[in-house]
Amino acid sequence: MHHLNWLNRKQLVEGLPKLKIERDKICEACQRRKQTKVFFKTKNCVSTERLLELLRMDPFGPLRTMILGGNFYALVIVDDYSKFTWWLFLAAKNDTFHAFKRLTKVLKNEKCSKIFSLRSDHGREFQNEKFEHFCEKHKTKNNFSAPTTPQQNGVVEKRIDHLKNLLGRW
Repeated sequence: MHHLNWLNRKQLVEGLPKLKIERDKICEACQRRKQTKVFFKTKNCVSTERLLELLRMDPFGPLRTMILGGNFYALVIVDDYSKFTWWLFLAAKNDTFHAFKRLTKVLKNEKCSKIFSLRSDHGREFQNEKFEHFCEKHKTKNNFSAPTTPQQNGVVEKRIDHLKNLLGRW
């Protein structure tokens, strides 16, 4: 503001309107530019009532270095009730469905329960015919968070950050 006032006073910029600029006041445009996003409030209660009622999923990668048997990607799956986390390592992102399918078979055998609902971002690895067919066949709801809002899937995002920190030390 000080510089604008100086330019205005000295008439160094042609076409600059005569503005009355108050000292130590932030203009509206600057204030909007410096504004940050409002964060989602974290929930203190568990919204599910049993294991495998809701699984939250998100893949990440590629990593700079290869991990565990030639893999560059990982799929993170979190049970909403218990917060138990599975990290499935993948060679490519398109292996997501097959890794998820293997995990569901194991869970079905171990827990004797089906998965009721899935929540993920709008990634192509979850929004395809294979996942739709699987969800129809097993009567599982496939929910998606709003686009460009990783905060809605914050449980998984925190686990991904934790995994990245662990992998960074390797």
